[in-house]
Amino acid sequence: MKYIELFAGIGGFRKASELLSQDFNIPLECVAFSEIDPYAIKTYKANYDISGETEMNDIISFADSDRNIKTLQNFDILMGGFPCQAFSLMGKQLGFEDERGTILFSIKNIIKVKKPKFIVLENVRHLEKHNTGKTLKAILSFFRRRGYKFVETVILDTKEFGLPQRRSRIFIVCSKRALDIELSSEKIVENFNTIRNHSLCMYNNVLDILDKQVDEKYYLSEKIKHTILADGSKNFKSKSQIDLDLARTLTATMVKMHRACQDNYYSDDYIQKGISHKNTEKEILYKKPVRKLTPKEALMLQGFDYNFFKNAKKAEVSDHQLYKQAGNGLSINTMYALLHYLFVYKRIQN
Repeated sequence: MKYIELFAGIGGFRKASELLSQDFNIPLECVAFSEIDPYAIKTYKANYDISGETEMNDIISFADSDRNIKTLQNFDILMGGFPCQAFSLMGKQLGFEDERGTILFSIKNIIKVKKPKFIVLENVRHLEKHNTGKTLKAILSFFRRRGYKFVETVILDTKEFGLPQRRSRIFIVCSKRALDIELSSEKIVENFNTIRNHSLCMYNNVLDILDKQVDEKYYLSEKIKHTILADGSKNFKSKSQIDLDLARTLTATMVKMHRACQDNYYSDDYIQKGISHKNTEKEILYKKPVRKLTPKEALMLQGFDYNFFKNAKKAEVSDHQLYKQAGNGLSINTMYALLHYLFVYKRIQN
């Protein structure tokens, strides 16, 4: 089956599809992708062979012309992690009033011209509750009105698929024909746990990912440590913890180093000896060497391997951009689990 990847970022959908094809001899071939961030494109091209594929770049401009769409190879699946800022708890929650929210509807012309059999989209979990559920209802109705008979959603959490990170995301699955399948997290997790001999990166906890020796620049300076590790301030109270076996959700802004109630920090005692300071008194903790995640570790928490990171660095992508890309990224294992459930276990491609 052929597919296109919209809002591709660094290719989470693509990497999951490539690994699934490799592991189960399922022919999944990317024929086009869209992305506007020049740094994400640089990482993408450093890691994938895009020979013969259409680079759609700005999907709004590309899809505005039927002539452009007709140049695309025919494809079976439209995949994409459409921009989540408009629906994020951290955003202004404007939904369709925000241009980034309406960008989803830029794909309507692609659907009209190419009529893909399947659509698989990803977004932040809060989309489910945005505007008391009306936003999601409008999106699902949008696809049903365009001839998709199976239009369902499922919430999947990265921590259930061999990656030690809390990251709940909503996935929308559409099919042109009715499907007699139960799209539930329980079923998908249950099926994933039966998969053997796969090529995914799997870790028991964050310790499996953390490098014992890293550059000094990743350590918190004495000046910033008190702010990062403090339990809030006069106007902001929080519970800051470090050395978590299960990482907090990575964010696109982690390069700014938020407080330890939002980002992930680890002590040398934990990294070298497995001794956690999760509940250590702050006065003692302030005297310990503590560092943030490296870009490589952040990418690994999303399921990307060392070669992926190495190729991006070889293409001269900065740490700043790699943090952003990891935080914006799709967890490979989660998408792999969903695709396996749909196209291997349930074999709906037939």
